[in-house]
Amino acid sequence: MSIEKAKKHFLGKEGHARLNCVQSILTAFKDKVSFDEKTMAKLASYGGGNAPEGLCGAYYAAKCLLEKNLPNKLQELETFFRNAAGSLKCKEIRQMKKLSCLGCVEKAAEFVDRFH
Repeated sequence: MSIEKAKKHFLGKEGHARLNCVQSILTAFKDKVSFDEKTMAKLASYGGGNAPEGLCGAYYAAKCLLEKNLPNKLQELETFFRNAAGSLKCKEIRQMKKLSCLGCVEKAAEFVDRFH
């Protein structure tokens, strides 16, 4: 299951490399939606609150995956994630403490997993 893969990558558990939030989501779904190396490297730099507009990296990665093949689900993702995390922006999510970074990875993966 891709949700568990994403969490294991984020935590660096059970032989999985420790990855940031963006990398964890993209790597968990790489067998279903792939990006070239250059794009992966660019996206990897968006972890830890560095995504465009201050977006949560896990949300941003899920958004990138959906933009590639299910753009009609983007609004649904935004609503789902905002309801779960309280915001789409990393710093706001951290301040509210409604969802941890691991929780964000889990929720982003949960949404993408529904369709892949």
